[in-house]
Amino acid sequence: MHTHRILVINPGSTSTKIGVFDDLEAVLEKTIRHSGEEINQYKRIIDQYDFRKQVILDVLDQEGINISKLSAVCGRGGLLRPIEGGTYEVNAAMLEDLKNGYNGEHASNLGGIIAYEIARGLNIGAYIVDPVVVDELQELARVSGVPEIPRKSIFHALNQKAVARRAAADLEMEYQDARLIVAHMGGGITVGAHIGGRVVDVNNGLHGDGPFSPERAGTVPAGDLVSMCFSGQYYRDEVMKKLVGQGGLMAYLDTNDAREVESMIAHGDRKAEVVFNAMAYQIAKEIGSMSAVMEGRVDAVALTGGLAYGKAFIEEISKRVHWIADVLVYPGENELEALNEGTLRVLNHKEIPKQYPNFQE
Repeated sequence: MHTHRILVINPGSTSTKIGVFDDLEAVLEKTIRHSGEEINQYKRIIDQYDFRKQVILDVLDQEGINISKLSAVCGRGGLLRPIEGGTYEVNAAMLEDLKNGYNGEHASNLGGIIAYEIARGLNIGAYIVDPVVVDELQELARVSGVPEIPRKSIFHALNQKAVARRAAADLEMEYQDARLIVAHMGGGITVGAHIGGRVVDVNNGLHGDGPFSPERAGTVPAGDLVSMCFSGQYYRDEVMKKLVGQGGLMAYLDTNDAREVESMIAHGDRKAEVVFNAMAYQIAKEIGSMSAVMEGRVDAVALTGGLAYGKAFIEEISKRVHWIADVLVYPGENELEALNEGTLRVLNHKEIPKQYPNFQE
């Protein structure tokens, strides 16, 4: 079997993670940090493209990686139009939407563009895998109760799909045949119902609904939120910060670091214990609601993300949901591996790469 060498690129707001894989084996994994001065000289995120591309090429050079040996380049998918999950070839329509920030400005928009530019020079394929805009919601899941505010699919698609595939493999099933509930638990928390290889329902983990998280508020009583908005005490931005960035653990305990909270609990901090257990309680509630979506036919519940490293936290969730199905734990985010695996499926002809539609036609 021919070995495929793949470069994967995952741009974040102040860093760029890169990985080089020979098939499934990581040859290089590196986080390149960008200082405030470097980033702040660019007005828009998209303007950082040349700078970031050059930094990646310089690091690969320093690490002795010969890019002419690459089989493909894969970038983190950005804020595109809603599309189904899978591995997509980077095409002209996609580049257009990434460059214009169709769905908003986000560092991940740079992933597909940089991948395309590096791959083009080498005459190899450029891909993205399961971007954050993956939308496979079933019709019933979109209805919210307020026609002007439909429910949206915004979740950790890349890690959720990768973990769902891993869980299916551990159950000796194909992802397409498995019925799984996957909870991604990081700075944001999303719980998805995976049926037939599609995420048919999931909470909007950005500023929508679901459990509160280390820095997000999750579902809050809507009437009281409306009253707060019109109390005259807060600007719009201040209310948004209460929901995203300063919500959840941050709001109650002044930290978004779960390890710090665990240490507070170990030192007898009762409030920290209640809040932390309430977060686990809300995750369990969300998993329970997804089991209802799936009519109780669930092959496994998979817990993933940074919070899945916490043993006591996992136990707190498991004791409430293990009656639904076996609980499998896959700590961490593993985004580079997930990008690599999606690209490998295409190179090994296990999956046909999808084409991003040209919406202008």
